[in-house]
Amino acid sequence: MRRLNRKKAFSLVKELDAFPKVPESYVESTASGGTVSLIAFTAMALLAFFEFFVYRDTWMKYDYEVDKDFSSKLRINIDITVAMRCQHVGADVLDLAETMVASDGLQYEPVIFELSPQQRLWHRTLLLIQSRLREEHSLQDVLFKSVLKGSPTALPPREDSPDQPFNACRIHGHVYVNKVAGNFHITVGKAIPHPRGHAHLAALVSHETYNFSHRIDHLSFGEEIPGIINPLDGTEKVCSDHNQMFQYFITIVPTKLYTYKITADTHQYSVTERERVINHAAGSHGVSGIFMKYDLSSLMVTVTEQHMPFWQFLVRLCGIVGGIFSTTGMLHGFVGFTVDVVCCRLKLGVYRSKQVHLLDGQLNNHEPLLTENHTH
Repeated sequence: MRRLNRKKAFSLVKELDAFPKVPESYVESTASGGTVSLIAFTAMALLAFFEFFVYRDTWMKYDYEVDKDFSSKLRINIDITVAMRCQHVGADVLDLAETMVASDGLQYEPVIFELSPQQRLWHRTLLLIQSRLREEHSLQDVLFKSVLKGSPTALPPREDSPDQPFNACRIHGHVYVNKVAGNFHITVGKAIPHPRGHAHLAALVSHETYNFSHRIDHLSFGEEIPGIINPLDGTEKVCSDHNQMFQYFITIVPTKLYTYKITADTHQYSVTERERVINHAAGSHGVSGIFMKYDLSSLMVTVTEQHMPFWQFLVRLCGIVGGIFSTTGMLHGFVGFTVDVVCCRLKLGVYRSKQVHLLDGQLNNHEPLLTENHTH
């Protein structure tokens, strides 16, 4: 009984075979079939090779949600060089409530405004990258994926020792502000607080010494990530007049970055620039200096680096192999059918022409005989 059950089960499984075997004596190999097989195997190998590189690559996924974090502080990372002496300029931050933010984290360092040859080469390279980023936004994904692996974006130190005196002030460091709109500005004189806001001691500085030509080596918000290039990095402005105002209107977007190399809470921003000469007689009022007015977006962006799952890679490989095998089989069958039809028609046409010629000959040969019999 067990043997009978096994035989029945075996025969049942055998009937379910979707891949019937054909004896080799019934199969005929052709040169065209071999050529198509070589082409198919080559295409399979190439596409599988390229698919492996697609599997190794990653992409960035962007998700948007409302930013519900209002209690934390926002960090502003600053590295700006102004073409004035440090004792003549002051930098501070005012938020929307006209509250003066402590700027103890900022340092004032006397430097030379003109860059050395190596620094100028670095600056030109940074400007070239910035121009490409404005044209090709997908390069930002490359920067996100290559963080901590690229070269630092800070201005390299000078390689020479110039003899000229220091004529500029490098203001660098970071400050923590509330997550509300505010104004970071650099203007003449040191800032002093008073009950109605704040003021700058600019009376002791001569107007002829005003020169707000500046270079923004780095400006970012949130956690500072090496390798990330921000929109204002490398910006350089040269004054055409002593009394000149530079304004930057910045919109900040909170960003959470999750990659295979780093996890960070940072911020992206967009900026609009404006500059004008202060001339009260011509109706252009204001204060000379550099003003960066920033505002935070209510949306938060989550950037996640994703990778193709292994099972999806296997499915795509099976699709490549099966698709090419089926497609080349159908093409080979169609081409063979077409060739057979054309050849059969040609052969049939030759046979018919010979048959008609033969019949005509027979008729011509028998016509005299019929005539002779009829005469007799």
